[in-house]
Amino acid sequence: MVTGILVKNIMTKPAIQINYDKSVQEAAKVMVKHRVGSIVVVKDNNPIGIITETDLNKKVVAPAIDPKKLKTKDVMSSPIVFSSPDEDIIVTVEKMKKYKIKRIPVVQRGKIVGMITNTDIARASPDMLDILNFRLKMRSFKPSVEESVTSGICEVCGEHSVDLRFVDDQWVCENCREG
Repeated sequence: MVTGILVKNIMTKPAIQINYDKSVQEAAKVMVKHRVGSIVVVKDNNPIGIITETDLNKKVVAPAIDPKKLKTKDVMSSPIVFSSPDEDIIVTVEKMKKYKIKRIPVVQRGKIVGMITNTDIARASPDMLDILNFRLKMRSFKPSVEESVTSGICEVCGEHSVDLRFVDDQWVCENCREG
């Protein structure tokens, strides 16, 4: 399924980052300062892990370890599950469900450009529901011969087109009909 809502349209920018050799206490202070629930751990400006509130609770607070004595690299979760800015939000939601995570760094050309969280997705949900409802209405519409061309959202690629045709019970744009 394609919603047409891209990660870049709802992600939080910028993603907060910290170097891998900084203390966990410094990481927690940065998270509090920026009011975020996670921080991306970088080495030479490349993302190598992520620290979440859950990581801090399980790996530092619960075992009562001094956060000044731990480095971010010691408590980060790795490897990171990434999203692309041009990825459909449904793909990102599927990743979150599969890996049981609430936050995904957004990477473009190897660099972190943002963070997508379940909160960001919840904020966008009304828009997604409107799009899905519209697509359901389109699907139930059976065109007559003279109504066989219309404009709207292609049900294959999710892009808007002024030349949609009803093919195999789907509204399909010219590019998808040819491809």
